[in-house]
Amino acid sequence: MTPPRLADVALPDFGMPEATPEVPASTYRTRLEALRERAEAGGYDRLVVYADREHSANLAFLTGFDPRFEEAVLVVGPTEPPLILVGNECFGVAGAAPLAMRRELFQDLSLPSQPRDRSRPLADILGGEGVRAGSRVGLIGWKTYSDRSTIELPAFIVDEIRRLVGPGGSVENAGHLLIDAGDGLRVINDVDQLACFEAASCRTSSGVGRLLAGLRPGLTERDAVGLLQWDGSPLSCHLMLTGGPRASFGLLSPGDRPIERGDRFTVAFGIWGALTCRAGFVVEDATELPAGIRDYVDRLVGPYFAAVAEWYGALRVGQTGGALQAIVDRHLSDPFFGIFLNPGHQLHLDEWVNSPIRPGSTVELRSGMAFQVDIIPATGGDYFTTNIEDGFALADQTLRASFAERYPDAWSRIQARRRFMADGLGIDLHPDVLPFSNIPAYLPPFLLRPERVMTLVD
Repeated sequence: MTPPRLADVALPDFGMPEATPEVPASTYRTRLEALRERAEAGGYDRLVVYADREHSANLAFLTGFDPRFEEAVLVVGPTEPPLILVGNECFGVAGAAPLAMRRELFQDLSLPSQPRDRSRPLADILGGEGVRAGSRVGLIGWKTYSDRSTIELPAFIVDEIRRLVGPGGSVENAGHLLIDAGDGLRVINDVDQLACFEAASCRTSSGVGRLLAGLRPGLTERDAVGLLQWDGSPLSCHLMLTGGPRASFGLLSPGDRPIERGDRFTVAFGIWGALTCRAGFVVEDATELPAGIRDYVDRLVGPYFAAVAEWYGALRVGQTGGALQAIVDRHLSDPFFGIFLNPGHQLHLDEWVNSPIRPGSTVELRSGMAFQVDIIPATGGDYFTTNIEDGFALADQTLRASFAERYPDAWSRIQARRRFMADGLGIDLHPDVLPFSNIPAYLPPFLLRPERVMTLVD
């Protein structure tokens, strides 16, 4: 591989979608039936899906409804329309969901001190839905655990279900049906969902691109957020933007502090289906860095970019998560780099669904999976960090043909990004790889010269 170097590389305008794609209403019915088939195969009599504002992706995937302010509970049986339990403020909007559901007001899901005088007891509701002595019930929250008896739903729901099924029944975590890293229903996406993700990534990546182009000393952190031009799309995580000492924590929200020349800086902007992050120093070149870290590019950014480039080049349908992990380990295993999270993970409406990328993983990447490049150095010292986080999907020949036919404008953007990554950055992608970001692998370490980026091109 050609050694990484800094060079001026013009970033093309890849364009933006004229309209946001939508998942057809019929798809939600298909998803529900697929979940029922998996429940039957797993021996579950009933499934109970829980959601709250922070953890709504599973419910939204199944129904098109995500709760606001409150929690919600979906009870899925083998045949009839599922029952959605909602509080005072979500009862109406749940009725507008694209999936037909029976609704019941259950006011214990409402906010504190709101009316609670019109609901049946939870035991009566669940009992009427077939949760009874001897039942086998699968609970779906937002995580899985090695022990399926570990459940993250609120205790008042879990306790009631366990009481109803009694010692002859069972209650277990069934989150794997939706988010298993190898074959969960929610990690294999159809063409319409992928088109939604591509459109979302256009928004987050173009926003971060505008920020990189417009970042100037003297802007406050809140001023810098304005450059992202968030349009109100639902966020997949809180917006992160900080400069100076606070930037080392990575996860913090913007404040009123002016951004200063020489600052560390980080930004992460995520909406449903996409997340884009970049990090670096608010300088024009290495001479503005402290004397002890003027080798920042050679010591940290170059090896990092080499790892990311090889990682990208190894992506394809059928590749194992363990092989991708091994690439990062070979390049960045020195404790200096501080790599400790999975170097890449699946994304969806939520920022992190699951990850097949871990040491020794034999899980094969499949067509329809959407991923986040997530190789994050955490030096914990003066070198701070560097970061490329962008979204992409994997698609076999059949899915690629469908994407090109149904969403030709998005397909043109994807092909232009692939050409740019090859010709401008020296990163050759397998045909299976569909980059979604409008700043694909575009890494300027010195943020006041955003056109000067890492490349493998001579």
